[in-house]
Amino acid sequence: MRPSIFIPIIIILWGASMIGMGFVTNWPGLMAARWFLGLTEAGLFPGVNYYFSCWYKRSELGVRAAIFFSAAAVSGSFGGLLAAVIDNMDGIAGLRGWAWIFILEGLLTVVAGVAYFWMVHDFPDKATFLTNAERARVIRRLRLDQQASAVGGNESFHIRYLGQAVRDWKTWLAMAVYMGCGMPLYAFSLFLPTIIHNLGWNTSVVRAQLISAPPYVAAAGLTVAIGVLADRTGARGLCNIGVSALAVAGFSMLLSTDNPAVQYAGTFLAALGIYPCIANTVSWVANNVEGVYKRGVVLGLVIGWGNLNGIVSSNIYYSPPRFVEGHAVVLAYLVLFLFGGSVLMTCLLRLENARRRKGERDHRVQGLQEKEVEEMGDQSPRFLYTV
Repeated sequence: MRPSIFIPIIIILWGASMIGMGFVTNWPGLMAARWFLGLTEAGLFPGVNYYFSCWYKRSELGVRAAIFFSAAAVSGSFGGLLAAVIDNMDGIAGLRGWAWIFILEGLLTVVAGVAYFWMVHDFPDKATFLTNAERARVIRRLRLDQQASAVGGNESFHIRYLGQAVRDWKTWLAMAVYMGCGMPLYAFSLFLPTIIHNLGWNTSVVRAQLISAPPYVAAAGLTVAIGVLADRTGARGLCNIGVSALAVAGFSMLLSTDNPAVQYAGTFLAALGIYPCIANTVSWVANNVEGVYKRGVVLGLVIGWGNLNGIVSSNIYYSPPRFVEGHAVVLAYLVLFLFGGSVLMTCLLRLENARRRKGERDHRVQGLQEKEVEEMGDQSPRFLYTV
């Protein structure tokens, strides 16, 4: 489906599922509504990042993805506070406060989704809000950056793109890297207020939400800063490696001490180490997969697998107040998959680029027409990976 149809539709259905949760009367109804919520929500993050990758050069994608994702960090800091305010509507129209939270936030989402039918445009070659000269400039920039999205609207989907994505080693390694930051992200978002509530400061639920806001705000700022740095240096792998070390340090502090001040400092490092890696990893993956539909499939596989690991994060924090098991599992994910996977990916991509510069992959294009070489996407020896 075209982005101008796909993105608004899933946002509207997402909001409708949220509204429906406000009218459930039993556990099975709630679980059904949650199932549809997850179904409709799943396509937004990979869909929007895929959409960005079709409009901007590879060296411009990181900061856009970072700004987009930093909104998640900011919402994490204020979402609980907004919910606490709406909860005061308890009893209005015979509905509980938690029901109004779902209804009002769902309505806002539906309104936004309807507006996006007019706000979202498809690929650059079909963008009606651009003049002919502007459209030509955008397409020329993308062509010089070896971007197939310059004519993305003319490419048709074929099942072979799924096969290309599955056979590409980068897909599987990227899935490992993303699960290394995706699972810790869910664990951090789900349990930060609980962790703070159990630090021994005798905090109320509302105060715990207030105290949990600063780590999110700091994470949003660093996410954008890393996006700018990675765009300018092209060293997305090194950014992942360096930032993930902050998360490792943060969860090590949470795991090794029961001092509330040290643990709270650890939550800052954890947030600073996780959030930038989400946006940076998605940008890294998008940079290194060429071909409009192959990129969409790969982003779906990578982000979908990372989200699936949320099952792990929701089942490991069961022993308050220290949450030893939870912090230990998160730490293992960070070290093995995020840090280790980023090191491995960086080394392999640098090795492949060196081989292409030496001409060791030139045999792939022997006897091919220029159009056939372009259709090879990132498998073309002319394509150099972002490391």
